[in-house]
Amino acid sequence: MSGLRYVYAICRPLEAPLQAQLTGVAGAPAKPLHHHGLVAVVSEVPEQDFTEDALRAHLEDLDWLAATARAHQGVIDALTVVTTPLPLRLATVFRDDSGVRSMIEAREEHFLRTLDRLSGRVEWGVKVYLESEGQESEPAAERPAPKAASGRDYLRQRRQQTRASEDLWQRAETFATALHEKLAAFAEDTRLHAPQNATLSGAAGRNVLNAAYLVPRDRSEEFVELVDRTKDDAPGLRVELTGPWAAYSFAGELPEEERA
Repeated sequence: MSGLRYVYAICRPLEAPLQAQLTGVAGAPAKPLHHHGLVAVVSEVPEQDFTEDALRAHLEDLDWLAATARAHQGVIDALTVVTTPLPLRLATVFRDDSGVRSMIEAREEHFLRTLDRLSGRVEWGVKVYLESEGQESEPAAERPAPKAASGRDYLRQRRQQTRASEDLWQRAETFATALHEKLAAFAEDTRLHAPQNATLSGAAGRNVLNAAYLVPRDRSEEFVELVDRTKDDAPGLRVELTGPWAAYSFAGELPEEERA
């Protein structure tokens, strides 16, 4: 290998080989790099695309970012089939194999402890959206008021719209809070993420809950059924379930000084 080393994940030695012809970022094959009883799954990437200056430029290229993220996720998904991976952040790169091994040695206890905690577990994501059907979820200030006969009627209509919007949002928050408590009681660990911006995510409606749940793989079917049973309990709300994923939200990150 002569390029930089792109690291996807850390895991224990694989009990089954990776998929044949598994390719990662930049179309390079993903390979295991063994060290101290751990495995870093790596591929070679061109230095001209992954130096600090090059990455800064690529951050402005959404097509490049999307392709890189898809390739990264493809390797993580393949690993999740055969082991419990500890996924690293997108574009974690090192100069050479020696740099990867040094990183493993520096964080060996952390990796082993985290892999023990995540072993046999997967991440499920649950989002709750306040639907925008019929302008129900639009803020009152953004909706045109019905034509009023007088200024007094206009003010009354706006107050009614504001109260209706506040009531709807309160019901959505109450539902989301109850759902999270129910799912958290089932899961081994949880993470509450910031609500997604609809403009960035492209999802319809206002995001009320954006949470991740760490669930034993062999109890995932029960978790899915638990989520499904709630979907009809809140008219005007949409519950979305994603997964199972590698446990990104529960893996932690390398400190900045330990990344290349």
